[in-house]
Amino acid sequence: MNLANRITLVRIFLVPVVMIFLLVKFDTLGAIKIGGVHITYSEFIAALIFIIAAVTDGLDGYIARSRKMVTNLGKFLDPLADKLLISAVLISLVEMQRLDAWVAVVIISREFAVTGLRLVAAAEGVVIAASKLGKWKTVFQIIAVASLILKNFPFETLGIPFAQIMVWIAVIMTIVSGVEYFMKNKKIIPIS
Repeated sequence: MNLANRITLVRIFLVPVVMIFLLVKFDTLGAIKIGGVHITYSEFIAALIFIIAAVTDGLDGYIARSRKMVTNLGKFLDPLADKLLISAVLISLVEMQRLDAWVAVVIISREFAVTGLRLVAAAEGVVIAASKLGKWKTVFQIIAVASLILKNFPFETLGIPFAQIMVWIAVIMTIVSGVEYFMKNKKIIPIS
């Protein structure tokens, strides 16, 4: 259990914290109103915690590579932490009626499929690390989710549907990167 893996575990533990601030009504905290956009303090706190958790993804990877702490546990935990964070917040956003359910289903289904592929590979003694396309997919998902939590601020005041554009890019990247994982690792999948 090195420093990089501990940071990954912190990201996992932040998942329920983000959900609490998203889904529990903390009316006493008040709200921020900027240019017609009304964001509650709990939504702002949720976005801040989500962004901090998402940034730890790059931080743990950097620490693991720069200090030569890359482990099989880290290769497994890191993508799992990303999937838990994104899935939990997507489901929360569907509950909040800020995201269509089909988008969450597509993204979460891909995450389960790739996790399944990783488990099959692990049984064969192979560790599938995140691909560059998979990392970009994660970046676009994070941007889309943060934009949705913050109700498209500051772009809403300019009339730019930035959050929706990011959602579409995230969906496309999710599908393409999922196909890439299966194409690159098709020899691992038992066909018989």
